[in-house]
Amino acid sequence: MASELLQKILDDIKTAMKARDAETLGTLRTLHSDIKNVSINSGVEITDEIVLDVLAKSLKQKNEAIEMLKNGGREDKALEEAKAVELYQKYLPEPLSEDDVVALITELKETLQATSPKDMGKMMKELSPKVKGRFDSKRLSQLVQEALR
Repeated sequence: MASELLQKILDDIKTAMKARDAETLGTLRTLHSDIKNVSINSGVEITDEIVLDVLAKSLKQKNEAIEMLKNGGREDKALEEAKAVELYQKYLPEPLSEDDVVALITELKETLQATSPKDMGKMMKELSPKVKGRFDSKRLSQLVQEALR
């Protein structure tokens, strides 16, 4: 199997089955299903990159759902989603601090000789794969914009 992350998820599914942990099992099976669907639809083998893409997308959706549930007064459902977010986050690589990202931006700005907001696309194209799943993409975009002013 090409993806170590996927193998870890499958191992955790087995562990949850043995422990009769229905909540964790359901959450992990949903994640596994999402990963398999992306692989089937795109016709490619599952890699750690694909798993990270699915995790990032799922986390974004769950965080948005938590906001909506809290605004709608559904604290019980928001807590369930928060538990899923916590579980998903354990599969992500070590998060980057804002200082680390600013250092990456500064280094890349010099390498690409980026000087104006027109260089935003080049910067994001280089940075996005390096920080994927490790730093918030909206905040990354803001930091790059600030650096190019």
